[in-house]
Amino acid sequence: MALRILLLQAREADDPMRAEELLSFAEKSELAPEQFTPHDLLAGPPALGHILSFDAMMIGGSGDYYVSKRNLPGFDELLETLAGAVDAGHPTFASCFGFQLLTVALGGEIVHDPESSEVGTYELSLTAAGRDDDLLGWLPPAFFAQLGRKDRAARLPATVSNLASSEANPHQAFRVPGQPVWGTQFHPELDRESNLRRFHRYADSYCLNPDERDEALARYQESPATHGLLPAFLRLVFGDRAAARATFSKKKDEP
Repeated sequence: MALRILLLQAREADDPMRAEELLSFAEKSELAPEQFTPHDLLAGPPALGHILSFDAMMIGGSGDYYVSKRNLPGFDELLETLAGAVDAGHPTFASCFGFQLLTVALGGEIVHDPESSEVGTYELSLTAAGRDDDLLGWLPPAFFAQLGRKDRAARLPATVSNLASSEANPHQAFRVPGQPVWGTQFHPELDRESNLRRFHRYADSYCLNPDERDEALARYQESPATHGLLPAFLRLVFGDRAAARATFSKKKDEP
């Protein structure tokens, strides 16, 4: 039976990244786009029962919205619903904005910090907990990942394990212990090309001067090690650890 994935999105209806984001998640998950059902968070949060009717939930980026500004419709209700999904042990993978939503939903703190922004491709390092993690532990100790953020986690929830860090941000990934729930500040659903398209779409919101834009563009490079995370997540959660490991190993070795 084909997996059914609910994808939470916070992007305007006319934003071309809305459709592209779904395709990126599908491609990097090794699933058909038809297996993803998007939910528009700008129309309000989904009901918990709706989330639980899917095999898994993924949460993507946000375009023009910030967790630090709490400017989504029904923001507090969304946090309660996400906390309920975690309590129910619902398989969840959240990247970037999704990582930040889960951080706040579970009791952590997100702040707006443009001075520490990470836009482009950056080197991250696994923590000791990350090296022991069932999923991120298959990454090399140091790896490149795609980012695009001005918010950051100032404090992770006390109930999660911090799995990765970067020079600018010590909180780049977490897992809820004992639950099939992971969040990454970086984007495993993106590669260099798709992250560059996102940069050009949102360049004005990054508020970079011409020199800063040139510096940002020079940072973009491939990030093959992270490309296996989403299919490995699905195979690990749904009971095929050997296949998860094999898929991840193959993906991270691709050029």
